[in-house]
Amino acid sequence: MVNARRKLVLVRHAKAARPDDVDDIDRPLSARGRRDAPEVGRWLREHAAAIELVLCSPAVRTRRTWQLAAPEVPAEPNVKHDDRVYAASARALLAVVHEIPPAVMTAAVVGHNPGLEDLVDLLTGQPAELKTAAVAVLGVDVPWAEVGEDSATTLDLATPRG
Repeated sequence: MVNARRKLVLVRHAKAARPDDVDDIDRPLSARGRRDAPEVGRWLREHAAAIELVLCSPAVRTRRTWQLAAPEVPAEPNVKHDDRVYAASARALLAVVHEIPPAVMTAAVVGHNPGLEDLVDLLTGQPAELKTAAVAVLGVDVPWAEVGEDSATTLDLATPRG
């Protein structure tokens, strides 16, 4: 059986504020982040509209990034907040990817650096800079459970800005 091309969409959260006395996980988006997050959604509408599943870090800045981007995406994906995505290494993110249900063809991970950049490098063998509100779309020709080193290709990289 030939596997159809899957898409893994990696979204780095929009710009976050750094208020004093706020734990890292609770950092809100900055004004720029609140402007950029809907732009991420508009970009996704044009380039990765068929997202079926979103795996989102529980951090305030990632959750808010997706909340502001989601209305722009025509699909209504299932959204799961996964503690393992917060501050995760590339290998930890890969373990999360391995658990994506086989029927899902396009999945998104909304998370943080350096894990997302390292995951792109691990999966494609090519480094990528993911600034805040950046998106990487990777093509995968194997089942999610078999994704590994050099098993993906970069289809698109963008940093939508508001």
